[in-house]
Amino acid sequence: MRKIISGTALVLTAALLTGCGSDDGPPKADKSANASMKPKPGSGNSEVKHEVTLEVLGHGTSQVYYNLNTNKMEKVQLPWKKTSTVTLTTDAEKRIGTTVSVVPGSVYNADGTMRAAACVITVDGKKVADNEGGKSNKMCEYNLK
Repeated sequence: MRKIISGTALVLTAALLTGCGSDDGPPKADKSANASMKPKPGSGNSEVKHEVTLEVLGHGTSQVYYNLNTNKMEKVQLPWKKTSTVTLTTDAEKRIGTTVSVVPGSVYNADGTMRAAACVITVDGKKVADNEGGKSNKMCEYNLK
């Protein structure tokens, strides 16, 4: 039980730290960094949109931590699904990507022990990440480009 709690705490901390940040963009004082983020003439300034679906499977209620446009934590009824359109607008987002993730809470096994709930990430209808039906203690995450 301690391993599950410690592992879950570690995964949740990593997920929350990964998603922490500001939507204010790069620091205003660094002109050279801002210059490299501007679109090049003729490179096009089109947006790239992806439909992203996060799922946590199982029965009962559980805490779910996710990063999909924003970081959120919710107590949910399982199975749970969240779909959103993620729009990549800058050249940096298109080139480097942005991380979408879900950290499932724990659910009970038939024998009364606890394990991580199963999670799945689907992008534009294609499964891109899962935690092997809850067999892996890793969260589900994907770098969206």
